[in-house]
Amino acid sequence: QEHLVESGGGLVQPGGSLTVSCEASGFTFSLDYYGIGWFRQAPGKEREGIACLSKGDGPTYYADAVKGRFTVSRDSAQNTVYLQMNSVEFEDTGVYYCAAHRYYYCTGLPSPAMELWGKGTPVTVSS
Repeated sequence: QEHLVESGGGLVQPGGSLTVSCEASGFTFSLDYYGIGWFRQAPGKEREGIACLSKGDGPTYYADAVKGRFTVSRDSAQNTVYLQMNSVEFEDTGVYYCAAHRYYYCTGLPSPAMELWGKGTPVTVSS
């Protein structure tokens, strides 16, 4: 069985930093063969894609709202992808989800039709 489990969410002050992790288990292939999408859902809003990390050396895309502040990375040896959040703002509050798709090359923000989803980890930006 394939699973994605997010962790690392919590309370952070405006301007602070937080790293959210997404650990994969039960995958047939290395995470190098998967594209990863990061999504978030703010209170009272629809879920939105914020970053897309391609398989292998493919391109990475970020939503304008997070560009320059958030960074996605992959550690295939640990079966984990990361979302590094810097200079967080009140508007970054929400539940953060990772999602995966085999052989996925990003052409923009991540598709909502990813194959596998985690259950999310909440991030609250508050002073």
